[in-house]
Amino acid sequence: MKTAIIVSAIAEWEGVKPLFPEARMQRFPFGEFFDTTVGRWRVTFFHAGWGKIASAGAIQYVIDHFAPDLIVNLGTCGGFEGVVQQGEVILVERTIVYDIVELMGDLNISTYYASSLDLSWLPGPEPHPARRGLIVSADSDLPPEKIPFLRAKEALAADWESAALAWVANRNAARLLILRAVSDIVSEKGGEAYDNIELFNDRAKRIMKRLIEQLPDWLDCVRL
Repeated sequence: MKTAIIVSAIAEWEGVKPLFPEARMQRFPFGEFFDTTVGRWRVTFFHAGWGKIASAGAIQYVIDHFAPDLIVNLGTCGGFEGVVQQGEVILVERTIVYDIVELMGDLNISTYYASSLDLSWLPGPEPHPARRGLIVSADSDLPPEKIPFLRAKEALAADWESAALAWVANRNAARLLILRAVSDIVSEKGGEAYDNIELFNDRAKRIMKRLIEQLPDWLDCVRL
């Protein structure tokens, strides 16, 4: 099984590289990549970069030039207070984009970029605790005033990239597994990592180590 692992944020990537000190770094248009082995699986890690634009471009490039059987996105997300716990892993089933603003008509553009991921090739039970559900994405840290609206849609957490990755993967009929662990909790009063980048960087490093340690077990569950 040819597997591509996409990592987005700089802090997440900086948490990955020390885990593979023997890896030979190469370049593609969006950042670094390297080949390695996790468990019994040969995989390629790609640093796609943060945000929707880099994510969409990078995953399309990976699909076009590497033709993986499976794409995995490992990363962090901000969880809603009272909905998820810090450290909890989200297995993404659905995504929406929440920073689209349309003022010229009444078209609901957000539905155009909403995605549901076909995970039929990942039969349960999950090898590690994970909560299936909706993640919302925007090129923004989560504004506290948006939380009531997003919770009403049953969102568990928010990030910058999942919706773009899911949308492009679906357009290409590509298998995509998104596993995002909650790095910080956000409420209508603010976020614990806001103005505290050191907290995010530290938690991102620990989260990526845990997700990569668990990755071989997830790959063992895939049925193509």
